[in-house]
Amino acid sequence: MKIAERTEDTGIRRLRQALFTVESFFQRQLWPARVALVAAALGVAILLGTLFFSYGSKLYANWHQTRLLQQAASMLQQGRFIEATRTARELLEQHSNSLPTLYILAEAAEKQNVEEAISWREKIARLRPKDPDSQLNLVSAALRFGKLDLARKALDQVPANDRDRAAFHVVAGWLASAEGNFAEQEEQFAVAVEKEPKNDIYQFNLAALQIYSIDAQKKANARENLERLSKLVPYRTGALRALLNDAVGRNDLAAADNFAQQLQMSQEVTFSDYLLCLNFYRKLDEKKFRLLLERVKPFATKNPSDLASLMEWMNNNGFTAEVVKWIEKLPAEKLTSPPTAVAVADAYANAKNWTRLKRWTRKGIWGESDYLRLAYQAIATRRSRENSPDEFDKLWRGAEQSTNDQPERELVLARLASKWNLEKESEHLWLRVAEDPPLRREALGALRRLYREDNATGKLYDVLQRLHETSPNEAPVTADLARLGLNLERNIERSHDLAKEAYDRAPNEVNCAVTYAFSLYGLGRRAEALAIIQGLPGDQLHDPHAAVYAALLLADASQISAAKDYVAVADDGIYPEEKNVLDDARTKIAIVSAAPSPAASPVPAESSPTPAASPR
Repeated sequence: MKIAERTEDTGIRRLRQALFTVESFFQRQLWPARVALVAAALGVAILLGTLFFSYGSKLYANWHQTRLLQQAASMLQQGRFIEATRTARELLEQHSNSLPTLYILAEAAEKQNVEEAISWREKIARLRPKDPDSQLNLVSAALRFGKLDLARKALDQVPANDRDRAAFHVVAGWLASAEGNFAEQEEQFAVAVEKEPKNDIYQFNLAALQIYSIDAQKKANARENLERLSKLVPYRTGALRALLNDAVGRNDLAAADNFAQQLQMSQEVTFSDYLLCLNFYRKLDEKKFRLLLERVKPFATKNPSDLASLMEWMNNNGFTAEVVKWIEKLPAEKLTSPPTAVAVADAYANAKNWTRLKRWTRKGIWGESDYLRLAYQAIATRRSRENSPDEFDKLWRGAEQSTNDQPERELVLARLASKWNLEKESEHLWLRVAEDPPLRREALGALRRLYREDNATGKLYDVLQRLHETSPNEAPVTADLARLGLNLERNIERSHDLAKEAYDRAPNEVNCAVTYAFSLYGLGRRAEALAIIQGLPGDQLHDPHAAVYAALLLADASQISAAKDYVAVADDGIYPEEKNVLDDARTKIAIVSAAPSPAASPVPAESSPTPAASPR
């Protein structure tokens, strides 16, 4: 039994070994195929995984970017500018040329009035060089922060076929305004209105400018438009301000009273508007003026800036004595810090109370306005009996150094120096301020007045050249440069060209017409020159400076009677270089008067303009 069982067990084991051997054989034969199959499947899986991971990552990245962009845009709309900027910067690190991100950063910077807006607008303009709106937005940003050279360059980048749009002319107008070229500004705004006559923003811009025009028709049209716009909420306050100024200027007190009352009831009324109303009521009614002034005073004391503004207004309008008395009644803590401390110093200076001014400016913490403390102290030192030139020089140098070369502070100091007739100091400061593009026009204008008063014609010519470069389309400036060049015999050929350029741009402007006539006279085209003079109204030629050239041309044409009348007019208040022209006119009159009269003249005498009865 045991042997039989043992034999059976042995057979079973052999069978199993045989089966294992066969199975092993088949496994050895199938392994390469299985490996290939598995490898292929694994490859497909890796490929699909890679594709899925790559595409999925991109999908996630795009989703994340879109989400951040939406968040930044939402923050911008909600006024959360700092958060919007932070989120947009995070996006920009991943996509440096993302236009939507750059737009958000630019908008947020502009809303916060941060100069960084310029760099964002510049980058957008570089990415979209042929897009006119990107260039115009860059111009606007540059103008906002006083970068006139950049603004001019960006405006030049606008494609020629896009320069006929109203938006281009509006931006060009604001650039002209920043350059001080108000004639060009009006011209550009007028074109914009012509392009889009139903655009109320453009209508307001033009009307607010033309309400001050010397052209009666333009002024009337502007008044009509502003009255219409004063009924529309977005333009109400601005229109009322302009209309009030106009009514006061025309001495239309009834209309001014109406506009003043409407302005004070406006929800957007500012403290400056109250000062505007004070200007009016002072002219209209002493009692109403006093009531408004006493009502405004306690309101002003709540805000240092408003208090300083009211004191400044009173100082500039003949109420300095009242300011000095008011100072005594106000708490010291409301007076000792700028800007109020500066207004107090100005009051003491206007009152010529040099002792109190020296005491007021000897100490105190004026912070960023400390340069003004030193400047007023210097003025008090020079004007007081204890005048010490060395002490003045030391204090004034300290004031200049305390500006820290900041153009805005130098501008304020230059204005102060001009006000107190510190010629050497004001010239030095104005020359420095003139290097800053946004402030250049005011600085050159101040230097022009200074050099004209001193009859420094060489320096004056240089300043006029710079003014012409700043505002090449401003005809009166061009004419002044041309006429001075002709008188001084500087750049003669160019001066003739400039004279024609000014006349072509503004033929009805007396300064331009007279200059071109003088140019034609110098070129030997005397009949044309006389025709221009004869085409001008006599009252315009009655200006002493214009009369000089009228006298010369009429004397040259042997119209002695009329020439003598203009000589009499021109003899008062003309410039030194014009005296030479007038001497030429006198010489011609003397020569013609000394010559014997012909028995008869075959040619009728030319008509001449009739001079007014008395000089303006």
